[in-house]
Amino acid sequence: MQVASQKVVTLDYTLTESQGQVVDQSQGGQFAYLHGSNNIIPGLENALEGKEAGEELSVTLEPEEAYGERDERLIQNVPKDMFPEEAEVAPGNQFQAQGPDGSPILLTVTAVQEQEVEVDANHPLAGETLNFAVKIVDVREATDDEIAHGHAH
Repeated sequence: MQVASQKVVTLDYTLTESQGQVVDQSQGGQFAYLHGSNNIIPGLENALEGKEAGEELSVTLEPEEAYGERDERLIQNVPKDMFPEEAEVAPGNQFQAQGPDGSPILLTVTAVQEQEVEVDANHPLAGETLNFAVKIVDVREATDDEIAHGHAH
């Protein structure tokens, strides 16, 4: 069976950034997603289209096919008192905030001053060229529940 929309695809993968450092990996058939439901980055989903279980491929994605270019407008200073009192606010730490529409936004602390904290709402891999080594472990029909929920169960 080929990878196509509304199929559940199970992958083993290793993700490295442009300098070759491993950023993420999943082995042993632990990662499954519903193809065509925007569950993975667009460039990888496109590269997997039409492939079959057992195939292995290497995929290099430029930022626009992955997490996009960095947007300096997403770096802002916020008052330090907006963070919970017990929170450790230090460069590199991440916090979840709500966007204007109520959706969750991941913020990474980039600098801490006396009264303000600089946060970056760019995805940590924004602006990066990503390299995937992928093995397609399985491709199967999605259940009605998976299609209704928009993700693999």
